[in-house]
Amino acid sequence: MSLRGTGFLLQCYLMLAAAMYFDLGEQEEKCIIEEIPVDTLVTGYFLLEPWDLKTLTHSPHLGVTVTVKDPDYEVQMSKRYGKFGKFTFTAHASGQHYLCFQTNSTRFAVFAGEKLKLHLDVQMGEHSTDPSTENTKDNLEILESNLKHLIDQMMHIARQQEYQREKEEVFRQISEDTNSKVLWWAVVQTSLLLSVGFWQMKRLKDFFIAKKLV
Repeated sequence: MSLRGTGFLLQCYLMLAAAMYFDLGEQEEKCIIEEIPVDTLVTGYFLLEPWDLKTLTHSPHLGVTVTVKDPDYEVQMSKRYGKFGKFTFTAHASGQHYLCFQTNSTRFAVFAGEKLKLHLDVQMGEHSTDPSTENTKDNLEILESNLKHLIDQMMHIARQQEYQREKEEVFRQISEDTNSKVLWWAVVQTSLLLSVGFWQMKRLKDFFIAKKLV
């Protein structure tokens, strides 16, 4: 493995230390669901790790196909990567997005059915400032970079709040519709009970009249 690849691999390990992971079999696809507001930048880091690390080093054909689907289940992004990598996309609509991962090689047969472990870290919004800018000696550029970072964070928070308001409005509308239907069902039930009661009283009265009991 090249020095650059080794460095990226170590970076992935550090970033994925507190992230999620799951198993993937040969040609197996698994998806996770993320609630993402519109116009939100999403960055994902992943690392495909066989249980036998020697296989990771000596098997260049290991890889992952990353597919992103929007709330309408339309493919927004689909790209093939190697054993580790980084993917980014911007949400075009608010709602549940499907992040799907599939092993893209048939050479996993050498594992005799053993599954691979996929480490994954998904971040939303701008989460870090530009490292090249942080290392510069120009304080003005550092201040400008930090200010841009704060503005990006504020915009991300504002989009999150707007998305939550939209979800609350939809939930409130559903609740009002449900309450209205329950009220009308209660009215219909009451009307049916009164109608049956009056009908029974009339039948009972006609029976007494026919028997000349009244």
